[in-house]
Amino acid sequence: MSTKALKINAARRDGYLESEEAVVTWCVGHLVTMSYPEVYDSRLRRWSLDTLPFIPRQFKYEIIDNVKKQFETVKKLLNRPDVDTIYVCTDSGREGEYIYRLVEQMAGVQGKNRRRVWIDSQTEDEILKGIRTAKDLSEYDNLASSAYLRAKEDYLMGINFSRLLTLKYGNTLSSYMKTDRTVLSVGRVMTCVQGMVVRREREIRAFVKTPFYRVLAQLECLGSTLEAEWKAVEGTRYFGTPHLYKENGFKTREKAEELINYLRQADPLEAQLLSMEKKQEKKNPPLLYNLAELQNDCSRMFKLSPDETLKIVQELYEKKLVTYPRTDARVLSTAVSKEITKNIAGLKAIPGVRDFAEHILETGAYKGLSKTRYVNDKAITDHYAIIPTGQGIGQVGRLALVAVKVYEVIVRRFLSIFYPAAVYQKYGLELLIREEHFFANYKVLKEPGYLAVASPARVAREMGQKQMDGPKNGSQTVDPNLDPEGDGKDGASGENGESQGDAALLEKLSKLRKGAKLPVQDFEIKEGETSPPKRYTSGSIILAMENAGQLIEDEELRAQIKGSGIGTSATRAEILKKLVNNKYLALNQKTQVITPTLLGELIYDTVDNSLRQLLNPELTASWEKGLTYVAQGEITEDEYMVKLDGFIRRRTASVMNLNNNRQLISLFDQVKPYYENTKASARKTENTGKTGDKTVARSTRKTRGAKANSVDQEN
Repeated sequence: MSTKALKINAARRDGYLESEEAVVTWCVGHLVTMSYPEVYDSRLRRWSLDTLPFIPRQFKYEIIDNVKKQFETVKKLLNRPDVDTIYVCTDSGREGEYIYRLVEQMAGVQGKNRRRVWIDSQTEDEILKGIRTAKDLSEYDNLASSAYLRAKEDYLMGINFSRLLTLKYGNTLSSYMKTDRTVLSVGRVMTCVQGMVVRREREIRAFVKTPFYRVLAQLECLGSTLEAEWKAVEGTRYFGTPHLYKENGFKTREKAEELINYLRQADPLEAQLLSMEKKQEKKNPPLLYNLAELQNDCSRMFKLSPDETLKIVQELYEKKLVTYPRTDARVLSTAVSKEITKNIAGLKAIPGVRDFAEHILETGAYKGLSKTRYVNDKAITDHYAIIPTGQGIGQVGRLALVAVKVYEVIVRRFLSIFYPAAVYQKYGLELLIREEHFFANYKVLKEPGYLAVASPARVAREMGQKQMDGPKNGSQTVDPNLDPEGDGKDGASGENGESQGDAALLEKLSKLRKGAKLPVQDFEIKEGETSPPKRYTSGSIILAMENAGQLIEDEELRAQIKGSGIGTSATRAEILKKLVNNKYLALNQKTQVITPTLLGELIYDTVDNSLRQLLNPELTASWEKGLTYVAQGEITEDEYMVKLDGFIRRRTASVMNLNNNRQLISLFDQVKPYYENTKASARKTENTGKTGDKTVARSTRKTRGAKANSVDQEN
């Protein structure tokens, strides 16, 4: 909480600030945590199947050792007799609510007027507004209940299932891996993500590449060369035959050569234009950034891990440059849209985007924003999308270069929504060479629209650098990596087999008429092969976690997880980081490609044959659905805990009755050969998921002995 915003002259104390009117203190993240089982009973220090499942009636909490001093400071201040009102300003969300409620619980706060400040940015106006409109803390009791339950759920699943699987299968894994001890760390979210990566790896291994051969014709068009592709259409000699791979290729080179030999017999050797379709295609500005989308783009453009991106955007938030980062929303609220000129005006102080901001304000492009798809109150839960505040611009010069780039991406995405759609001119040609049909599709960027703001690198490539100036012809430097709209490919082919043409070529195409004859310069056989699924990158796995509902068949559960995904925007990066630290996954720092490790695959097989539910997003969806019902007041804490208690007891009993260790060894043997030659693995091509020499799988930092691996908070 900013003392500047509060307009108070506060003196700095040890762990707080104080003036005559107010006292300001803070939590340094979590100050309180859930106690380990041995705190309940010292006999639980020793892991034993006889003590499972462990489900306490009353949960115990304790102060985290390295922040005890700050907790005591906060506790003393909360209970001071001269403090009558407490303004709770922790992050506006479930986790922020949980942080304060734990502190209040452990501090024993009684008889105070407690008000909840709910804000979306750290600007002075937002802070003051948050204080003025602060509601009684009790109005957030249901949210707090869901926060407590989420923590209990992850704690109970982590403690019980990690101990259960370790005791049941740890020796088998250790013997197979030739290690002293193996702790199986599992969790509701973490293990599900691990399963997604392992399944993708196995899809790649099982994939059988299929070669195919396409026939292309080079045609002369008013001094330029057009490239057209053959396709089998109904009524032609190859249509419906078993020789085809889809409609535009052959399964063997011989058949492709046979077609070319047939075509060369034409006299004269020319193509007749059967039809030409000319149309314009518009591409609208994308929705604003939420954390997952930003992490994905930064992984692709700057090779940042999700954890690194979160740290950077958190720094931008603390410096008042952007709004709250841990958000799943990609739209704005109606209230924010009405005051959006403040955000835009502040960006005029940034040279690279000054002209764009001025253009928006001068033309009134911001008017009517509330009626666009970028404003939707129903699509916002805790916070709206990440946008620049228009404040704190003086801090930009003090940022690291990569942080400046991340900030620029956010700024450009924001400004782009006030610009019109990009317009492409498209031509589609159908030609005939000796009764065989050839097709050519070209498009050129005619009007850059929002792309001039959001993806200057793309416009520079497609229209030429000289057209890259802003609305007032202001100069700017184009970073070739700054292309959020890009797909990471440098080739000229676009979507649906379209080729990027230049304005000169399209000008010539516009002069063609039906029946025109184009001389054939040559034919070419292009060999290709089907591609396996791509491995996840650190960015794409975050998006996959957010959109995990695609993997769920049950319609109701799919609808539930659509709004929440696996994990939360605040925890997904940390979950991925933990999987790497546990050596279950490997992260290539150079490419950000994620692959499983041998240990990760063996644990996957173990879970798949014991607690398969942990690998499926349905579990996360169903529990997240329950937490939503608690937050909305539709079910009680007790009802939720009854279901959780029953689930853990049933699953624990089921695993205890299994006797499948030999079966697991057989599965391990199927996986092991893929990891015996690590050098060969490192030479794999990246589109099948290159691991390379930069693969990182750091060891887990051990705290409280081996038990650090047995509990997953929000995992």
